Amino acid sequence: MPKPIRLLGAACMVLFLFLVVQIMRSPRNWKLPSKQPSSQLDQDMSRDPNLDETGEPPEPLHRVNGNNYAPDNPNSNRINATILSLVRNSELPQLLQSMQDLERTWNHKFNYPWTFLNDEPFTEEFKRATSANTNALVRYLTIPPEHWAIPSWIDLDLISESAKMLEEHEVQYAHMQSYHQMCRWNSGLFFKHPELQDIDYYWRVEPNVHFFCDVDYDVFRYMEDHNKTYGFTITLYDSPWTVQTLWTETMNFLGQGNSHLLAQNNAMDWLTDKDRRPEHNFIANGYSTCHFWSNFEIASMKLWRSPAYEAYFEHLDRAGGFFYERWGDAPVHSIGVGLFEDKSRVHWFKDIGYQHIPFFNCPNSPKCSGCLTGRLTDGEAWLSKEDCRPNWFKYTGNEWAQDSTAAAAASSSSGSRTDVLAAATNIPAVAS
Repeated sequence: MPKPIRLLGAACMVLFLFLVVQIMRSPRNWKLPSKQPSSQLDQDMSRDPNLDETGEPPEPLHRVNGNNYAPDNPNSNRINATILSLVRNSELPQLLQSMQDLERTWNHKFNYPWTFLNDEPFTEEFKRATSANTNALVRYLTIPPEHWAIPSWIDLDLISESAKMLEEHEVQYAHMQSYHQMCRWNSGLFFKHPELQDIDYYWRVEPNVHFFCDVDYDVFRYMEDHNKTYGFTITLYDSPWTVQTLWTETMNFLGQGNSHLLAQNNAMDWLTDKDRRPEHNFIANGYSTCHFWSNFEIASMKLWRSPAYEAYFEHLDRAGGFFYERWGDAPVHSIGVGLFEDKSRVHWFKDIGYQHIPFFNCPNSPKCSGCLTGRLTDGEAWLSKEDCRPNWFKYTGNEWAQDSTAAAAASSSSGSRTDVLAAATNIPAVAS
């Protein structure tokens, strides 16, 4: 038999064994849930909360007063935070669009530094153009090669065969290795950059996004003062075919003596809901696929630097799913937050108007212009069912609700749901 055919046969056998092992290790019951009634959206969220008038989050809020946020003030009210963007030189026009929007609506007042990262050096043109669009400090960092490279334990032949299987399910970027590398880096390596060790908070900004609302308070000080560690604008369902074994590996990690890392007031319910999208939960082996859309994040670096998250990422990294599947940083971050952080420390930045094609967060506020209030998407109608806010509100409450008791009741009734974990892995439930 010719050598190429033998090699192809060996690769197929390795892939087959990998999938068999994952399925055999899965702790869930392979029973397909019944279909969810189409009226579930109305049952969970009868009215889009972005249609309600939106003000600012509660005080204390830090605002501009004189020169307290001037770019050249060494004693400013700024804390150790940065606007963070992973961007290529070729994406300069799209990045300038995002940068100009955020400077116009927020950063021209507060002058927080911009930090740009790339896996290759930035061009002088990129540096000139970006520095000309802000009065704030700008840093240009190159990602260490060892942070970006495909790890030595990953089988390159298996990557290729796995990508073919992903393509059968119309998974985007299945064959684009750089996309898989980016997802891995965003999931667990960006905060390890040597020149980011002084940073406590960051605002993630991608090329070609829009910001629609004037924000007149320091969002980083808000996070610090109100004990918030993760902020989002949009939460969606993921394609279950991209994360078929992510929840399986999560359960394996917790079952290996790590259940003590779970936060008492976690969001397990949100992560394991099977009522709204039962087919997602089934394909993803017990994971709802709900996630915070991480192209927008305002978050504390302490989340990712915690022993719990670092150990979790190390486990996932060794499992290989960033390359053999297409585990994204959005579901990985969301599971990390949902399991290892108190859900009361997660904040919906409802007042920040935002678009990343094809989804919006557009609040009802006189401070906003350029987007349609309450619109989730300007794409195909079916995209509306990808909204996972109803699930988030169902299990954690809506912190912006006028009737604050509703949010308290939702949080109280859902609890931490460690019983779900216990049933799945035979781990004793954590006392709450």
